[in-house]
Amino acid sequence: MEKQALKIPVICAVYDYQTNQNHATGEVKVLGSRSSPYVMRTIIALHIKSLNYEFIEEKLSEGKSQLLLKSNPVHKRIPVLIHGDKPINESLIIVQYIDETWPSGPSILPSDPYERAVARFWAAYLDEKWFPAVRSLGIADGEEAKKAAIAQLEEGLALMEEAFGKCSKGKAFFGGDEIGFLDIAFGSFLGWLKVTEKINGIKLMDETKTPALVNWTQSFCCHAAVKDVMPDIDKLTEVGKMAYARIRAAAGMH
Repeated sequence: MEKQALKIPVICAVYDYQTNQNHATGEVKVLGSRSSPYVMRTIIALHIKSLNYEFIEEKLSEGKSQLLLKSNPVHKRIPVLIHGDKPINESLIIVQYIDETWPSGPSILPSDPYERAVARFWAAYLDEKWFPAVRSLGIADGEEAKKAAIAQLEEGLALMEEAFGKCSKGKAFFGGDEIGFLDIAFGSFLGWLKVTEKINGIKLMDETKTPALVNWTQSFCCHAAVKDVMPDIDKLTEVGKMAYARIRAAAGMH
């Protein structure tokens, strides 16, 4: 049975992202899939900057489109941001590109060089160390493998709880009063964290272990730039189960 986290009332900040106008030359397209946390980063950044964009769904189960292969010939993966005729690849690089190309909107990266470096450090940690443990738990073969993956996830959440205290400086987000680079990097994984908890019948983030992150999660998910792109957990769980089953089958796991 899953543990029920304590529900903490959060006043959702109201921001106006309804008027979408592109302030730089060239139309914007996004190649991606709705279930991808990396694609979600791109969409949130575009929402923060109030930009129009065309979303082109990549049905990866049916193969990769020629546009994707042409736009990202090195990694051949989503997301890809196409600005005019220029493709930009890799989610964190895309978020930084959006912030620098449309500086008139709310800033995503911190203005202070040290704070910017810290945000990039933790974003890299999440991509290179923490989220791989989420995937490892999904395909873990045996109790020992599961325990090891859970321990790595809990250690990472403890580190992020501490990092939140330092980065937020007592405010609602890692970025302060507004969601910023690290909020986007971490928040894009929340759907898959919930899927992992649901599949395994565990609770990794709760009021007892990570009270600050629990509050942050609620604030992040109800932010106007985020709430319409947060995935449906039941649907995402089905996607996750199928994806993990394919990986386990390919690896010869039971």
